[in-house]
Parts: sequence; C-alpha cells; structure tokens
Amino acid sequence: MSEKKPSVLEGFKTFLTRGNVVDLAVAVVIGAAFTNVVNSVVKGMINPLVGAIGTKNLDSYSLCLKDPCKVAADGTVQSGVPIMWGSVIGATLSFVITAAVVYFLMVLPMSKYLARQEARRKAKEGTHEVIEITELEVLKEIRDALVAQRGSGHDER
Repeated sequence: MSEKKPSVLEGFKTFLTRGNVVDLAVAVVIGAAFTNVVNSVVKGMINPLVGAIGTKNLDSYSLCLKDPCKVAADGTVQSGVPIMWGSVIGATLSFVITAAVVYFLMVLPMSKYLARQEARRKAKEGTHEVIEITELEVLKEIRDALVAQRGSGHDER
C-alpha cells in the first residue's frame, strides 16, 4: 500500500510544463529588450536635460568624504572615499521612467480593457438572470392559470 513518489525528473518536467515558467521567460526577454529602450531614453533625453543645468553624465556627480578623492578612468578609487550620488540618481531616474512607461503603456490600458470585459460579462449575466426570472414568472402565471382553469372546471361538473 505504499504510494509511489514522483521522481525528481518527473517533478522537473511538471515544473517546466507549467505556464508560469514560460511566462517568466517571456517577461525576462521582454524586460531585457525594454531595458535598451529605457537606457536610450535616459541617454537621449534625460541626460541632455540634466546637461543643460550641469553635465550630461550623471555619473560624474560625486561627494568626497575623505580628501583627496581620485578615481581612475576605469572607475577604480585611487585615494579618498568618493560617494557617487550621481549614479544613484541616474539609476533612480531609469527606474522611475521604466515604471511609468510600463504602467501607462501596459498596465493601465490592460486594466481598463479587463474592467470593460468584466462589465460586459456582468451585464450579459444580468440580462440572462432577468430572462430566467421573467421565464419563471411566466411559468408561474401559466401554472396559476391552469390551476384556476381546473378549479373552475371541477366546479362545473
């Protein structure tokens, strides 16, 4: 009476054939492609706007905690303790832009579409229920009319 446990390979096969894995893979691929779009927006639009005030490269904004701060061209710190706050602002801007584009171009339209579909479904169900109630009422009226007719028929006999 011992139950056979699924093998590791069967479990792995089940895991791979679930829809979630495929959806996740698609999301990663689209996310990677979308990253290029966001980076282009930051490089082509945001950085020039910031460049009108200061420099086009946000990475050059920093604060030195321990003087003298010297950073090599490859980004390695030679002396001091630099805080690269420009990089943080650049990454934050990229995140906010990504979130805004995803929300306004994907999430919001899809939410509105799904809400319309749900409203149509509910309206259709509401109509169906009204029809059922109306049919039930008609059947009750027919029954009552038949009972009344039988009752009047018995009295005549």
